[in-house]
Amino acid sequence: MTATITTALPTVNARIYPRGGLDVLSRDEVARLRDASTGMHDLLRRCALAVLTSGSTSDDPRAAQELYPHFDIQVTQQDRGVRIDLDNAPAMAFVDGEIIRGVAELLFAVVRDLAYTAMELAPGGSQDLESSAGITDAVFGLLRNARILHPTDPNLVVCWGGHSISRDEYVYTKQVGYELGLRGLDICTGCGPGAMKGPMKGATIAHAKQRRNRTRYIGITEPGIIAAESPNPIVNHLVIMPDIEKRLEAFIRLGHGIIVFPGGVGTAEEILYLLGILLREENAHLPFPLVFTGPTASAPYFEQIDKFLRLTLGEAATSRYEIIIGDPDAVAKRMASGIRKVREHRIAQKDSFYFNWSVDIPLEFQRPFAPTHEAMAALDLHHGRKPHELAADLRRAFSGIVAGNVKEDGMRRIEAHGPFEIHGDHDMMQSLDALLRAFVAQRRMKIAGEYKPCYRVVA
Repeated sequence: MTATITTALPTVNARIYPRGGLDVLSRDEVARLRDASTGMHDLLRRCALAVLTSGSTSDDPRAAQELYPHFDIQVTQQDRGVRIDLDNAPAMAFVDGEIIRGVAELLFAVVRDLAYTAMELAPGGSQDLESSAGITDAVFGLLRNARILHPTDPNLVVCWGGHSISRDEYVYTKQVGYELGLRGLDICTGCGPGAMKGPMKGATIAHAKQRRNRTRYIGITEPGIIAAESPNPIVNHLVIMPDIEKRLEAFIRLGHGIIVFPGGVGTAEEILYLLGILLREENAHLPFPLVFTGPTASAPYFEQIDKFLRLTLGEAATSRYEIIIGDPDAVAKRMASGIRKVREHRIAQKDSFYFNWSVDIPLEFQRPFAPTHEAMAALDLHHGRKPHELAADLRRAFSGIVAGNVKEDGMRRIEAHGPFEIHGDHDMMQSLDALLRAFVAQRRMKIAGEYKPCYRVVA
């Protein structure tokens, strides 16, 4: 790599030559990454800037672009491989003119995944994105291209939780991660700060104590959210899925168990997505350990989540999760025990350890949801529906609020047309409104600054 440090701003101009995992690209892939007319180059620029500012504490997706308005990235295919040119890149990603190795790996992952998506998942591409099986195959193909599907014993724990959490909650996530790491379990999160970073940080110490060298700290994100939740520095395998629905499916297909820490609307979206799938009759037999946990002070948070789930999805939903408060050791033991049952089940069903083919995910959970004002107002949030069908629409409601909070497209819609309106049965809307008000009061919506709701709940 050659680098020239500029003096006017804390930026760096650099040429980087990737090694491993991104050795070559086709001319067509490079051309698509450079294409400004389709928006692909702007997408590449925004995602690259997010990883170059890895560790940022801001959750405003436009903050990095405002700080580095002249940043640009170009990908070139040469006879000897791929070259990445960075202009006016954040100096925080470099040490003595050399890019930090971990940041470089995340940057290569951005180029790799966007190139794959541009070719394989674009309109007219080779993937069938109209059928449930076709979408699952697309998720598999992207994960395989990212080289994170390994036929090893089940040991991957997905950790969900908020990017904006209290100090006590963050410390607790580290303690849980430490206990998981002592038991040889690897971590997968949404790759950002807060509850997505804590378990990885705790596991690194435990893995070091156990002298585990081949460890996985997988971060799964998507273009709409990566700018607001830039990858934390511990992530050593980054995957960018094309949309939130494929991101959520990737979590479930990859993970052998899931732990949910306190969070906001994004965490609620994830819970509803998973429960909506596990409540389907086709998945009733499927072992899938699911634990909600936090420090003692977070007990009221989970009581309110539990109350909301009982009201909306029914008592049957509670059989699919366990709540453990203030006991990291018990959480890790429960997860390790649950994963052993997953292993036994996969062997009996002749299912792979590295990708959960047997879980049935219907098309209504896979189709991308565009949170427009019309779509949000049309959500069917009423009693009398099958639990998994109601869960699908509740998930979309929370997904729309996430978009209005931290995604550029959603923020623009709110600025132009005002808050989203969410309609439904009176008791359900009362419970939803109380839950959202609690998120606001507990500062779970935004890391800093006053939060202005992007939604209005209408009974």
